[in-house]
Amino acid sequence: MMSMQKISRHMFVRAEGPALINAGMVVISLLLCGQSVASEWSSYGADPGGSQYSGLDQINTTNVTRLEVAWLYKTGDQKAKPEAMKRSAFEVTPIIVEDQLIFCTQFNEVISLNPVSGKEQWRFDPKISLAQRPANQFICRGVSLWEASTNDKAAGTENVPGRNEEPCLSRVFMGTNDRRVIALDRKTGKLCDEFGNQGEVTLDTGMPLHWDGEFQVTSPPAIINDIVVVGSAIGDNLRSNAPRGIVRAFNARTGKLIWQFDPISTTKAASWQDGSATRTGHANVWAPISVDVENDLVFLPTSSPSPDFFGGERLGDNLYANSLVALRGSTGEVVWHFQTIHHDVFDYDLPAQPTLTTLVRNGVEVPAVIQATKTGLLFTFNRLTGEPLFEIEEVPVPQTDILGEVTSPTQPVPVNPASLSATSVSADDMWGLALVDKWMCKREFNKHRNDGMFTPPSLQGSIEMPFTGGGVNWGGIAVEPEEDLVLVNTSNAVHVITLFPTEQFDTLREQNPDSEISPQMGTDFGMRRDLLMSPFGIPCNAPPWGQLSAVNMNTGEIKWQSTLGTTEDIAPLGIALETGTPNFGGPMVTGGGLVFIGATMDYYIRAFALSDGTELWKGRLPTGGQATPMTYERDGRQFVVIAAGGHSRLGIPTGDSIIAFALPRDNQKE
Repeated sequence: MMSMQKISRHMFVRAEGPALINAGMVVISLLLCGQSVASEWSSYGADPGGSQYSGLDQINTTNVTRLEVAWLYKTGDQKAKPEAMKRSAFEVTPIIVEDQLIFCTQFNEVISLNPVSGKEQWRFDPKISLAQRPANQFICRGVSLWEASTNDKAAGTENVPGRNEEPCLSRVFMGTNDRRVIALDRKTGKLCDEFGNQGEVTLDTGMPLHWDGEFQVTSPPAIINDIVVVGSAIGDNLRSNAPRGIVRAFNARTGKLIWQFDPISTTKAASWQDGSATRTGHANVWAPISVDVENDLVFLPTSSPSPDFFGGERLGDNLYANSLVALRGSTGEVVWHFQTIHHDVFDYDLPAQPTLTTLVRNGVEVPAVIQATKTGLLFTFNRLTGEPLFEIEEVPVPQTDILGEVTSPTQPVPVNPASLSATSVSADDMWGLALVDKWMCKREFNKHRNDGMFTPPSLQGSIEMPFTGGGVNWGGIAVEPEEDLVLVNTSNAVHVITLFPTEQFDTLREQNPDSEISPQMGTDFGMRRDLLMSPFGIPCNAPPWGQLSAVNMNTGEIKWQSTLGTTEDIAPLGIALETGTPNFGGPMVTGGGLVFIGATMDYYIRAFALSDGTELWKGRLPTGGQATPMTYERDGRQFVVIAAGGHSRLGIPTGDSIIAFALPRDNQKE
């Protein structure tokens, strides 16, 4: 269980006066209720800072091998929506509130389950159109909780007769695939009519969409006091003049717009040359947002400007794109920012929720934020000032040979920790199940430009390593607060990025129906993106293709790395090679000394020892668990829950299961 000293360290950093007293009362009240501060998974990432940590320790290294399925719930979508399921990914992490386990389906149905039995309590369906063609598949990663009672009690209204029975004092917020923000009464699942237009607000895209699914909300809104902060997911590579990735903040009670942040500057500045900001869009925030309530800070992980792989229409560094941006929660003003990729032509969005924690520097505790990236690099800052907690160097990188493009001469790279993914690959690294496919991989590899990390796109095709899926992706990282260890799952695969004159788009798409080919309208060049795969359908680069790492964030040293996943469900005849697999979904760490993770392309959830990375247990799932697990304790029993619904874009069979694991009742810790 988390120590009281560590609880204080996380709760009280920079809290002063009444804020300190209030935080202390929260700690005391939770402990009196028999709940550890770190045991309740009340936000997508466990807490508003995305720690993905729980102090629960009933399940531990001595008994984890006895885990069994406690219950399994099916949403029914696999049978009810078979065609739409082919364009979906079940990436949700539920939240727990009192006697309710609440989550959303790929199609934005919100469901409340009994956390002990898995029985459905209520269900809300916003009836999104299944005819839309979502740019990022049908996805809903989670819902968010807002409690009015906390603020009402502060105002002295807690004793008003009937006040606590009013509807919508506890609300569930969700963003939808058809760009709505919806508020529901947490206890009943009914719309909160006073929010927006009868319980919902529709986001303004700022311009006509090319198709209904071009603009979505796929990650849960962030909640800071009485404000709901919402990002967006926008289709890549279609056009230069695309919707802007404006982040919006709404009043949680009324739905009134409080502030908005546009990451694309329209003024001529050092980062946007010659008004090029008028010929771009995006820099949206599609990954989860973090908040520091005590310090009134909101942390945004922004993505690349449009289009992804040619920046001739958006010259300059492109300020606030590909950046960690800290905003004042109450006003939306920029407090500080750091750009992790200058003038991105690699699709290296910031893909993961910023992780808030406390680190030690020179014997002093520092409030920190850690940003994981697709390059496998971790950027670490003082979250109040933006000062790097590990030195960051500007490293010279290869330059473009494309007419009209101007790439950045350098890119920022932290001195520590080292990248947790392979960042370069050579012909000697080509690999195969047999000599023939190794030879074919090597022959294909040698056709393309390869100047190491940050090789820019080219007409001959450029090797991009890590590929655009990461490194790290949307599953984010977990932090263990006793040792300040960060747990990170990464993928190792290679993309080939090829540019071509736009007039060749129709011909190339017709000739290569299985390749991803995009027009990048409004520029002179379209884009083709291919995974470098062997004839047997496996990555050409040598394994491991998936890893789980533990990093000491006080020293920057990698404590251990373990292979993550096997080929059991992707290789012929179920051959289970210990190669690791590309993985999507994040880790969870617990007070029982365990790291739980699904994410892999084989159908398992696994538990690793926090101490040394040894795989201790794996539980079979109906299909891939491309989601981050969570945990809670109810009725004297600790449950570990994961969504097992596969991922259509990865070729993993889709499904609609939520599964809870627990110890047999005769093996629970007294």
